[in-house]
Amino acid sequence: MKKVTCVLFDMDGVIIDSELLHKKAYYETFDALGVEVSEELYKTFTGSSTINAFQRLVAHFNLEEDPEELVLQKRKRYVDFFENDPKLHLVNGVEAIIKYFYHKGLTLVLASSSAMENIDRVFNRFDLHQYFTAKISGADLKASKPHPEIFEKAAMLGRTPKENCIVIEDSDNGIQAAKTAGIFVFGYRNPMAADQTLENADVVITDFSELKKYV
Repeated sequence: MKKVTCVLFDMDGVIIDSELLHKKAYYETFDALGVEVSEELYKTFTGSSTINAFQRLVAHFNLEEDPEELVLQKRKRYVDFFENDPKLHLVNGVEAIIKYFYHKGLTLVLASSSAMENIDRVFNRFDLHQYFTAKISGADLKASKPHPEIFEKAAMLGRTPKENCIVIEDSDNGIQAAKTAGIFVFGYRNPMAADQTLENADVVITDFSELKKYV
């Protein structure tokens, strides 16, 4: 691994423990549609954009609903959960590693499949804007993780060659996106996302402090 000067962070499951909120919002939407989504099918959605997930859901169940309308329904449910959950917190240890990287002078870029309004909601609530040079939302891109577009563009936003970047991800789709982009990727084993194998990560960590050995 070459000298690291830029860190590309995923958000859900890496910075904020929001996976359960997303899952509740998804399953309320599934219930409203009257479809039964197995854990195996839901697992394949993790890390991809919401529009991508609903496009695949509509095709899978041969539904007549507009995927974009389903995105809005799911997003409204998520916002309700987000704003009414006082226990929502940052992933253990992530604030300390963000500050560690920042004070070392590294460039930090947020690369998340979440909509930008959700990204800003998290960054505002936990005062994270000050540490990050740029943010990119997969919802604004043509392709979704595991496609590499989001990390290729994140590296460009960080004005850093890909060989000097690392990615921190907790989903198999996100890890595959980083690998295809040619960027070294750390898989964070979040207990809330135990269904993700992380098998394609270059290194798997269970605590963010482990990153100090590499950066």
